[in-house]
Amino acid sequence: MKALALYPGKPNSLHIENIPNPTLADVPDGNGVLVEMLAVGGCGTDLDINAGEYGRAPRGSDFLVIGHENLGRVIETGPRVPVDFAPGTLVVAMVRRPGRSIYDLIGRQDLTTDDEYHERGISLLHGFASERYVDSADFVVPLPGNLRGVGVLLEPMSVCEKGIEQAYTIQRRLQVWRPQRAAVLGAGPIGMLSALALRLRGLEVTCYSKRRAPSPKSALLGDIDVRYVSSGERSFAEVATAHGPFDLILEATGFSPLAFEAAEALGPNGVLILASLTSGERTAETRTDAINQGFVLGNKVMVGTVNASRDHFIRGVDDMVKAEAVYPGWLARLLTTRVSGLESYERFISELSENKDAIMVFIDLDPG
Repeated sequence: MKALALYPGKPNSLHIENIPNPTLADVPDGNGVLVEMLAVGGCGTDLDINAGEYGRAPRGSDFLVIGHENLGRVIETGPRVPVDFAPGTLVVAMVRRPGRSIYDLIGRQDLTTDDEYHERGISLLHGFASERYVDSADFVVPLPGNLRGVGVLLEPMSVCEKGIEQAYTIQRRLQVWRPQRAAVLGAGPIGMLSALALRLRGLEVTCYSKRRAPSPKSALLGDIDVRYVSSGERSFAEVATAHGPFDLILEATGFSPLAFEAAEALGPNGVLILASLTSGERTAETRTDAINQGFVLGNKVMVGTVNASRDHFIRGVDDMVKAEAVYPGWLARLLTTRVSGLESYERFISELSENKDAIMVFIDLDPG
């Protein structure tokens, strides 16, 4: 079957690779789920892997099938798979697989202390940019049929769910924490979906992003009553003074100096969630004494978050169902850029890297 693959470490090596068809026999103990792919989403991680910056092929292979944001439909299951995965069921597969740490052993591979990660489409495991895949039911999450048009958003949604859940869990230290105001830094898919999740929890949300309004993103956020402010018009300190204090800030820009601006602007008893990866060597002058004093006297917390557990995928399904009820059609509007078929991979990369109006770029693989 066809798959979209590259040679890790070799820039711009994306190509169509013919690979064997997966079978239920590939998964032990009768726990396999055979899935036909419907959609594969793209993000900055895929661009970085295509640029040769990171990514590792499975052992014994010189290529890596990419694609970690996924949506598929069950074709067939093994004899020990629960009835939740009946043929025709929509499913999304998790990305990271267990390693050897104690966290991996309890199903929390998103918190692994291993140095080596096993992530489908990223490191040591083939991804989902293919016609079919097979996986253990332990790592596949069923979706209701009404999420057919937006289910490819679940993987990035799970990342948002984990960050927000971590914040609420940490804040149990306060015994009483009733956040009122939140700021989301960045208006990519993670930022947009985080703003949605926070609105569904009743918070007043401000999104701070680079592009000036009006824009497609500012309009979308306005439709769920999220305030949009451009970094080209005001500093984040000014935004915090005008619209804070912020009880929760989620940083998803990929611009590390802004994380430290957010740390200084965070309100008392607040929590700052860092959700973006920064692989460069950027430096910045920072008011370290002010940040340190603010965190000590203000009982503040900064926490990093990456990946997601099965529970976060399930929370994501719940919030997406709620969003369809509260803000009908809003999620579908995030799917701005459809690319038809694996063979259109050059356009896929071009849209990801060059289309400034794109929110979610995805490859449509629906066989009809």
